[in-house]
This record gives sequence, structure tokens and C-alpha cells, in this order.
Amino acid sequence: MSKLRIPPGPRPHDTFRRGKDPASLQAGRLRSQRGEHRKSRGHSWLALLLSFSLISISLSCSRQQQDAADGSTVKIGFFGDLSGPTFNYGESARNGVLMAADEINQSGGINGKQIDVVFEDDKGSPESAAQLTGRLIDNYKVVAIIGAGASGNSLAAAPKAQSAKVPLIAPSSTNPAVTQVGDYIFRACYIDAFQGEVMAKFAANTLKARRAAIMLDFNSPYSRGLTDFFEYSFVKLDGHLVAKQSYKQGDADYRGQLSAIKAANPDVVYIPGYYGDVALIAKQARQLGLTVPLLGADGWDAPELWELGGDALNNSYISNHYSADDPAENIKTFVQNYRQRYRNLTPDAHAALAYDALRFLAEAMQRAGTSEGPKLRDALAETKNFSGITGIISMDRERNAVKSAVILKLLDTRYIYQETIQPEPVATPAPSQDGTSSQTQR
Repeated sequence: MSKLRIPPGPRPHDTFRRGKDPASLQAGRLRSQRGEHRKSRGHSWLALLLSFSLISISLSCSRQQQDAADGSTVKIGFFGDLSGPTFNYGESARNGVLMAADEINQSGGINGKQIDVVFEDDKGSPESAAQLTGRLIDNYKVVAIIGAGASGNSLAAAPKAQSAKVPLIAPSSTNPAVTQVGDYIFRACYIDAFQGEVMAKFAANTLKARRAAIMLDFNSPYSRGLTDFFEYSFVKLDGHLVAKQSYKQGDADYRGQLSAIKAANPDVVYIPGYYGDVALIAKQARQLGLTVPLLGADGWDAPELWELGGDALNNSYISNHYSADDPAENIKTFVQNYRQRYRNLTPDAHAALAYDALRFLAEAMQRAGTSEGPKLRDALAETKNFSGITGIISMDRERNAVKSAVILKLLDTRYIYQETIQPEPVATPAPSQDGTSSQTQR
């Protein structure tokens, strides 16, 4: 099993501190029944239990220190929004990383070493993401980091990883600016340019839409990026943008913006946001009589979307990284194993992307023969045709994963596969003068 390290902090289940230890409760009953002379015996039992606990903690610390000293583990960091408004993304990503780590360790590890994953919660905050990246690098000495889900958090964290020359792989941050921070920053997903183009093509070519409206979260780099690329591609396909309205995450009333959109008479409404806002927007849109298809992106993909949005989401479409109903054997196996491990939950795209991120990081380490920064960075940059759950992954010159996208239709709590859109082929990078791939140059 991969090692789960919990950062220092309060321990809410500390039974000794809360006075719920069974031995201490029993000692209390003996004192009341048999007199004060039994008090010392109760204390003795408690002292003995505490002694054993301290010995256990000491041995655990010694083992961890020994692991670090003899190089028997590869320490990898993870940070994501394990709490906050989009906690589902972080939980799914953590699940995917844990499953991949366990599978790798059970197969012998990386170059004979076991993976030791250190998990941190950025709470959906860019400031926390930057701080935690520093902690993972400076305190835990991780050799690589998986994180974050949201583009804004990855943008905040990337400069620290770049400065320290520690590779950072963003599982699901689609904003192009993330990898532009530097040559140690990678992503396991496609970028907004491709995702926005994919949905624009589907709207124009499959749905035959000619008039589109957009509803975006103006404070979100993710939402703004998708908006720009959808608009550019849709207009290029002879479509017309008839309305554009904005909101901020956590708003409760969208009726003003939606009324303006309805008045513009669009054929489709593109909403590149996150599931919590999207669900409420969809409900209010239907209440206002806006019945045209709603279009979205991977930010919609969370179990709570249907719980929050219900029937208002029917006949909407999203672009996504994979379909859990794909009949490919590797995807069927992944979905089955995930459901068995996580109480019959179906893995969403965030779980699959994080799983792929750790898998292709491990594959790059295996090829490099080391977890040392520059050599690992080069091996990651040279990744070609890695067979992942979310597609065949190749790195382009900007360290973006070039792979296909799928379109899914939302109907009765299901995501029904519609079609796959392939990317343009990736050109083979020319070697530089020093013999390394030109992908290492900036």
C-alpha cells in the first residue's frame, strides 16, 4: 500500500485527549466501585497504554526516517481541493492517485523503490496551493508533485516548483498559461484551446447551431480561457455570438443574466463553469423558459452535479476527458477496480486524470532510471504514446498532453457517449545542439 502522510495539525479523533479511551473509562468505574486505593491501578493501565502508543509512534517515525536515509522510497507530493466549494475534484483526484500508487507498489515500485505519497489540501485556494507546494518541496523533499485540479491553483503553485526544479504535473488544469510558467511544469490533460474548439465544432457541425450565448465565471482563468477559445472557434465556423454574460462563483441568483440571454434567442448556451454554479444556472434557466441545449466542459463532471441540478440538466452536452462506459479493456478494468475500491463510485474524469498523471510520471522515472530533477524533467518531456485511461498521451513542446476528447450527453443522471474528437498529430521534436530534446529549451 502507498504511504499516506498526514501533515502536522490537530487530531480530532485523539481518544486520550477526549477522555474516551476504553481503558481509562474502565479505570473510572473501578475507582467508583472499589475505592480510592484502585486509583493508582487505573493510572498504571493508562500509563502503560500511553507508553505503548509512544513506542509505536517512535517505531513508525524511525521507519520513515530509515526509508528516507536508505532511499527505499520515492516521495511524491499531491495537493488538491480536498475541502472547499469544489472538494469533489480533489477527492476524486486523491482516489485516483492512491489507486495508481498501490498498483505500482504492488508491481515492484519504481526502479525497485516504493512510492510514498504526501497529501495536502489546498482548500480550493490559490494562496494555499502556493504555500503547500513550498511545504512539499522544502519540508518533505518530494521529487515531483501532482496538482492541482483548478487552473488558478496550478498557476499559483507552478512558480515555486519551477524555481526548485521539481516537476509538477497538473492533472486537470486546462488553461494554457499553466505550463508556460516553465519547463518543469506539465499537464495530464488537454488545454482549453482544444476543449473550446471541440465544443464549438460539436455545436456547429452536430447540433447545427448558428447562434450561441455564453455565461462565464469572469474571475476564473479556466472559465475565461474556455470562453475565448469557444468563441473564436464558433465564429470561425460561421457562427454568431449573440450574448455574453458573466457571474462569480457562489452567486445565488442568475436570473438577470439568463433573461438577457433568452432575449437574444440563441440556439445553444455555453457555460464553462464548475458543477456547483452550473447546476443552479441550469435550474434557473429552465424556470425562465430557456429550453435550448446547455453546453459545458469538464468542470461539470462531479457526482453532485445531478443532485444539485436534477432534470434541468437533461439534454445538455459536455466535453470531457474520457467516458466510463468506453468498452476498451483498460478502461473497463480501471472502472471495475475503482468501484470495488471506493464503494461502487464511478470514477469521474478527475480520478482518471490523476491516475494517469501518476502512472506516466512513474513511467518517466522508470525510463530515466532516476528521480533526479533534470533527468526526470527530460524523460517527462519526451513522453510519447503513453497508453492512459484518458487516451494516448504525448507531450507537445509546451508540455501539454495531446490526446482526444469525448462529447457526452446528459440524460437522466447518465453521461451518454456521443463522439470522440482527435487532436492534430504531435510533431517529433528536433534534437538540440547538446543532444537533448529541443523540448527542454525555452
